[in-house]
Amino acid sequence: MITKVLSKGFTGLLFLALMSVQSVWAQQVVAPDEHGFVIGTPDLLHPGEGRRTVNIIGNPSEPGLYVIRITFPPGSGSRPHYHSTARYITVIKGTWWVKSGPAADVYAPDTMDSVPVGTFIYQPPDAHHYDMAKDEEVIVQIMGMGPVVTTQIPQPGE
Repeated sequence: MITKVLSKGFTGLLFLALMSVQSVWAQQVVAPDEHGFVIGTPDLLHPGEGRRTVNIIGNPSEPGLYVIRITFPPGSGSRPHYHSTARYITVIKGTWWVKSGPAADVYAPDTMDSVPVGTFIYQPPDAHHYDMAKDEEVIVQIMGMGPVVTTQIPQPGE
């Protein structure tokens, strides 16, 4: 299934809610140690109560490299949108569900493709997509260059 998705020019992934709530980005930055190393142990890379994102390095809303980790509880995800910059994504835990390309302009969660744990995805700038965790918790790690601007795609009837 993933080969089919990638061969179709797979472009999609990411989340709507986190990009629209800037205060989430400012939370839980993993600090370097006294030698400048950033060592993100599992307890530091899991978001605190009421949060879904951990900034590991940098900040997507500021210029420069960033690395974030997002935890999607079962049943949570995004609506159709796109980002201004490229993103490099790895599925760390669970099966992520995505829709990408022109078909992602209209939200239809029953048509999403599964992306298994361990998968790497390159998401080009301005690539239309939406994503979600269906039956299980999903964790993805995303890196790219900021600042990132997220644009929501208006839905019919909204």
